[in-house]
Amino acid sequence: MRLPTWLAQHLAALRALLVFTVLLGLAYPLALVAVGRLPGLHDKADGSLVTANGTTVGSALIGQSFTDADGNPVPRYFQSRPSATGDGYDPTSTAASNLGPESVVDTIATDPAGSTPSLLTQVCARSKAVGELEGVDGRRPYCTSDGVGAVLAVFRADGFTGRITRVVSVNQTAPATPFVASYQGVPVELTKPGEDCVAAGGVITPMRGDAPADPAVPSDAVTASASGLDPQISPAYAKLQVNRVARERGADPAAVRRLVDEYTTGRSLGFMGAPGVNVLELNLALDRQFPAR
Repeated sequence: MRLPTWLAQHLAALRALLVFTVLLGLAYPLALVAVGRLPGLHDKADGSLVTANGTTVGSALIGQSFTDADGNPVPRYFQSRPSATGDGYDPTSTAASNLGPESVVDTIATDPAGSTPSLLTQVCARSKAVGELEGVDGRRPYCTSDGVGAVLAVFRADGFTGRITRVVSVNQTAPATPFVASYQGVPVELTKPGEDCVAAGGVITPMRGDAPADPAVPSDAVTASASGLDPQISPAYAKLQVNRVARERGADPAAVRRLVDEYTTGRSLGFMGAPGVNVLELNLALDRQFPAR
């Protein structure tokens, strides 16, 4: 007996649904689980969890912060790179900040809760903080001495070509002091909360300043990774922290430096990426070899 066309089509669709449910909903996931049980992949499939004294303390694949309850760096530990995920290293909200090179003007609202720093100011503030923590020069080009982006809004009488009528430091508010007193003979003002100098016609003009071209603070110390979860820092950033960590633990800096070298991994497959230092593994090794005083 020939089934009606509409019923035959529905039965065919039902058969396809059952077949793809078995293939993609059961067979495929089970095959991936089986692959994850293979030698060499087992730890990665389980998240590469790291244990110390029988307690899971983190993952070798996901970074974490080494800060106190107030968010301040714990001096006896190597510090990770910044993270833009949630409150930091949150795997449920992995993402970049979506801020790029043109993000140089802070949003300074009348309500401080509505203010948001630009990428430039974030970099400047982090570099200043790292410099103070490590006892090195934290200055960077296009940053003020108080750790914000050194950016002016220049107003002219006739658009882009007329005489300058007003100059505003867009990322500084009272009671700060403008990072430059004047620009081409015009006194520099501080911006006011809620003021939008760009909408008012100001030409955004970043100022390089006299910071060294090669900052002492490495770039990975002041910028987050694309995922926000990277567990490694650069060897340069690790070595910058050696003296502080050794001092806090009463250890020989040379011995701590050798430990950094031991936990430095090379490029993937010899040519991809850059060498890195896994911060969690390095800090655990520190606790074993140089317990904090």
